Amino acid sequence: MTDQTTFATDLQRKIDMKTKPLGALGRIEDLAVQIAMVQGSLSPRMDNCQLTIFAADHGIAAAGVSAFPQEVTRQMVLNFLGKGAAANVFAASTGAALRVVDAGVAGEPFNDPNLIDRRIAPATLNFLNGPAMTLDQADEALEKGRVLGADGDWDAVAFGEMGIANTSSAAMLAHKITKVGLDVLTGRGTGLDDPGLSAKEEILTQAAARTGPLDAKTALLEYGGFEIAMMTGAMLGAADARRVILVDGFIATAAALVATRLNPGVRQSMVFAHKSQEQGHAAMLSALDAAPLLDLQLRLGEGTGALLAWPLVQAAARMLTDMASFEDAGISGPA
Repeated sequence: MTDQTTFATDLQRKIDMKTKPLGALGRIEDLAVQIAMVQGSLSPRMDNCQLTIFAADHGIAAAGVSAFPQEVTRQMVLNFLGKGAAANVFAASTGAALRVVDAGVAGEPFNDPNLIDRRIAPATLNFLNGPAMTLDQADEALEKGRVLGADGDWDAVAFGEMGIANTSSAAMLAHKITKVGLDVLTGRGTGLDDPGLSAKEEILTQAAARTGPLDAKTALLEYGGFEIAMMTGAMLGAADARRVILVDGFIATAAALVATRLNPGVRQSMVFAHKSQEQGHAAMLSALDAAPLLDLQLRLGEGTGALLAWPLVQAAARMLTDMASFEDAGISGPA
């Protein structure tokens, strides 16, 4: 047997010898296997988690695809820094660290020492008329994200986002990568009514007609946002650092789609936290063969769903390291 096969056998035996019937912890056992395989350890450590929120603006917002004005992106960045957002509250309640990155918010730089400035440009271009970004900008965003995903000493990482109109960008990326129709992938985002949703789908259909079949990298520069590109790079960097990646909702899953096309090996590091209420997320999860841990009807983004899954990831690892075996507890095992 190969070393990996031997490791997998030893790992399964360790789980099976815990004081429980075989398979009684269900998906927590599967999660424990995944965590151990990512770290390459029979006693994996899941002590700390960091959420990085990437913020950027989108030129497509000018086409009226969002119920909220573009300036909300900047206002929400300030809300994150002021610790007033849902992501701040959930990070505090789960013991996760949180940092905010300006990947390309419209307007002048923030000049705030608590904000990480990695801005590529003040918003992408309007992808209805041409590419959202240049190849150089896409490469820069991916590399800056890769560095952020690999830095520090974190057992698990989560990536959130803020960017008015970024559900349009995510839908376009998923459409070009998976070939799923925009009628399935286009959702209400920040709360569009029925006429607004119809108009959004029509705009995205026009934008999609601008290009033919695309590989993931080209789709990213044609339709992506700077925050999605940087999140994609962060996932690649985190996987290289052998970290568990908690994938949030609709936008983060679009980044995961791109990341897995750029490097299929990244998929084994990804734990899909929840199924978003945003239309189209189920199709994206299916394309990634992903079974999310939670279904709480969330559609906020910011990494909120990923944070709520963090205690489950911790529990799975601690089952491996802290739960007694039949031998340890002096309990008779299965006959």
